[in-house]
Amino acid sequence: RALYGDDYYVCRFQPGAAEAEFRRLGTELVLRKFFAYRTPGPLFIPKSGWGSPDEEVPLPSWITEEDIKYYTTQFDKSGFTGGLNYYRALNKTWDLTSPWTEAKITVPTKFIVGDLDLTYNTAGAQDFINKGGFKKFVPLLDDVVIMKDVTHFINEEKPKEISAHIINFINKFN
Repeated sequence: RALYGDDYYVCRFQPGAAEAEFRRLGTELVLRKFFAYRTPGPLFIPKSGWGSPDEEVPLPSWITEEDIKYYTTQFDKSGFTGGLNYYRALNKTWDLTSPWTEAKITVPTKFIVGDLDLTYNTAGAQDFINKGGFKKFVPLLDDVVIMKDVTHFINEEKPKEISAHIINFINKFN
């Protein structure tokens, strides 16, 4: 709240509130909004609601109507609560993992992120990743790849490029 205010999606995902808003909009529209979100920075869901259920949201080129129908049927079965609970439990997660606060990742690592990813554009993330903070905690960091014009769904947006990065990284160990 201190950084982004009450409309920041983490603040809005209190138990029941997000699910009610997503039900009002319908699963397919919510998924379309998530997949089409290309604004670097945090996702905002106004208290007044996330738009009209009649809103038309075109899909990005990397996802098909068939894909969206499949995801819709899956989320219609499971709902969004499981994913939302991740955000609801962030403070608890920090508490539970606090013994490892200064722990280092000590295996060879390649980090790939999209330049439009909302997490990459969270306050302080770019400086941490690009100005040495990340390397401090991941001493065997081999490479940081910032893919241009790519959002949070990097493996779906650029599957061939992601696969090539992974294969090239693994081949270094042959």
